[in-house]
Amino acid sequence: MRLSFAFAVAVTVWNSFALGQNPKSKQSWGYVDVRPGAHIFWWLHYADGDKPLSRPLVLWLQGGPGSSSTGFGNFAEIGPLTVDGQIRNSTWVKQVNVLFVDSPVGAGYSYVDGNKTSLLCKNNSQIATDLTSFMMGFLAKLPDFSTVPFYIFSESYGGKMAAEFARMLYKSMESGKLKIAFAGVALGDPWISPMDSVQSWAPYLLETGVIDSNGFRMVEKWANLTQAAVLSGNWTNATMMWSHTEDAVTEVSHNVDFYNILALTKPSTNISVHTLGYKGALYQRHVADVEDEALSKLMNGPVRENLRVIPDNVTWGSQSKAVFDALTDDFMRPATNIVETLLNSTKLSVTVYSGQLDLVVATPGTLKWVENLRWAGSKGWLEAKRIPMVVNGFTQGYFKKMKNFSFFWINRAGHMVPKDNPSAALALLKAVTMLK
Repeated sequence: MRLSFAFAVAVTVWNSFALGQNPKSKQSWGYVDVRPGAHIFWWLHYADGDKPLSRPLVLWLQGGPGSSSTGFGNFAEIGPLTVDGQIRNSTWVKQVNVLFVDSPVGAGYSYVDGNKTSLLCKNNSQIATDLTSFMMGFLAKLPDFSTVPFYIFSESYGGKMAAEFARMLYKSMESGKLKIAFAGVALGDPWISPMDSVQSWAPYLLETGVIDSNGFRMVEKWANLTQAAVLSGNWTNATMMWSHTEDAVTEVSHNVDFYNILALTKPSTNISVHTLGYKGALYQRHVADVEDEALSKLMNGPVRENLRVIPDNVTWGSQSKAVFDALTDDFMRPATNIVETLLNSTKLSVTVYSGQLDLVVATPGTLKWVENLRWAGSKGWLEAKRIPMVVNGFTQGYFKKMKNFSFFWINRAGHMVPKDNPSAALALLKAVTMLK
């Protein structure tokens, strides 16, 4: 396996665009060729301090699918700098080593040769296989991290990817194929049980006052049509009905924000199945609108120029639409059985966390599939006491824990928990990785 690698110390990468003081963290980045014609880009931020290897290694997976971890996760959520070049005081790099990975192949700076769509992943299993190959290549180049406690953190569709990746990675570790101190996986607002999420929208919006009873009936109608397609095993049609359900939500709510219902929005939108097609509407809402023009200019300008390893024919985000389209038949397939496998057949800690203001993966839907999981500690977890999550003297959420499973309710946060409530996200990070 070949790995192209670049290295930076004292972060010269920031010099041309940082508006604030340059961070002094050690970093490295490069590509792993996970299979012929398929290349995954990664960017490692070492933990602040003199002994980064004494801190856990956290791999961050973005959602979409097709969104960029090295872009959005890094600059909009948990990296050392914001999109406008300011120092982020709540960066996770103060606590842990953070490994941003552009996955699936084709997201961010990752790419397939010649824009060949046949090389893109078509399902979650293929994504996890690529990620497992990536870890083998990464650790071959940086073997010191083989003994560092390793955690996977994820967001949205990244949670679906993370669950299967965790299962495969654990199997490789147990079989001796890969030396890694794999300790746990954290699934943030995860797209694990799509129908539980979609069917939670109508009641959630009604109970929060976003829609009225007429709106409830409209959203429920399309959610039921999506459910019918899922039950018939027509996954393409299920994805189409899901897109129509989102259109219904947009119409009756006058354009509520899917990622934070309290976010300011204008009452009209040009995003719909009728104007963009069902795939186009989904992509616009869940990838294109997230990775906005400012981030794109940053990644295709100063960042690209300073990384110096991005091929001339590769543009950040140029293959993300193809990534999204390639996975159309996989969107509505649940992954709850994978989470059950992690709980029943591994020693990993498994964490699910949910922002209370998220709509697309609303907490009631997430809680429903979590409470229906079949695993050895399920009864004990259901009966466990919910404990307040207190940060700086204020209640920022709640959590329940039983054996190797934890669930966190995060207050004042939508879909992107670290972006909306950074102090709670840092407390969550410390709890999962057992940092003091």
